[in-house]
Amino acid sequence: MALTVAIQMDPIEKIDIGGDSTFALALEAQARGAALLYYGPRELTFNDGAVTARVRPLSVRATRGDHFTLGESSVYDLSRADVVLMRQDPPFDMAYITATHILERLQPKTLVVNDPAHVRNAPEKLFVTQFKDLMPPTLITSDRAEIAAFRAEHQDIILKPLYGNGGAGVFRVRQDDENLGALLEMFTAFYREPVIVQRYIPEVRQGDKRIILVDGEFAGAINRVPAAGEARSNMHVGGRAEATLLTAREKDICAALGPELKRRGLIFTGIDVIGSYLTEINVTSPTGIQEVKRFGGADIAALIWDAIEKKIKPPV
Repeated sequence: MALTVAIQMDPIEKIDIGGDSTFALALEAQARGAALLYYGPRELTFNDGAVTARVRPLSVRATRGDHFTLGESSVYDLSRADVVLMRQDPPFDMAYITATHILERLQPKTLVVNDPAHVRNAPEKLFVTQFKDLMPPTLITSDRAEIAAFRAEHQDIILKPLYGNGGAGVFRVRQDDENLGALLEMFTAFYREPVIVQRYIPEVRQGDKRIILVDGEFAGAINRVPAAGEARSNMHVGGRAEATLLTAREKDICAALGPELKRRGLIFTGIDVIGSYLTEINVTSPTGIQEVKRFGGADIAALIWDAIEKKIKPPV
């Protein structure tokens, strides 16, 4: 199926082609004969009912230092595309939310992946609260007294920005840590939103598992082990990826989430599990598909395009 695929993403010249999931998706689409168009979020326009972008034809190749070629730019009506991939990284701020509102206008004529309305309504650290029985004790607030009481109850906690990503701004605060007040002052200075506070899960030392679901079905997983002296397992802050298998609990978590993800049109989702707890549901710009394949798992880029093509295949 020869598709026209427009990719809304961060600057392509800055990506790590050995780990970037968007690059893997672009390679797979191109291998299937798709015509690729590239643009950034700031090049998206809504004009008198039409959704356009200043796009450039894109070709990609798995060659470090020479991984893409871009053609001349032109204004393109995105309703002419078969698929739009919304793949820029958070922060999940008003610019991100505005982009979801604009791209929502394209549906159902053009398939937007992931569904922009449900991306908007399912930010990673809030969507997970719909599955209370699966998550660790969690507090979302700006109230310092509530945070202090939560730490007094659980002794060892994690503080993080509600709409952050990639492990940025994540702090572990033990019961005897005297920096809690200063950290909350910093959060207040940098963020208008509440903070999210969770009980520290000691099992993170054995890894934070990234599990990928495609159209609600389990597709693959990797374990991300924090570096020594680090509470975060994100690979760009030193976490180490390793092969893994699902536990019975993790299979139950996938079974609980899968139908809801599929219903919402969230084709590519990455969930994070530490110990027996679901900690995040990543729907904005999930990563991990190259690592899964590298450790002998499924070719998830191919599975994602299989799912996309199934959704847009014309009726017989």
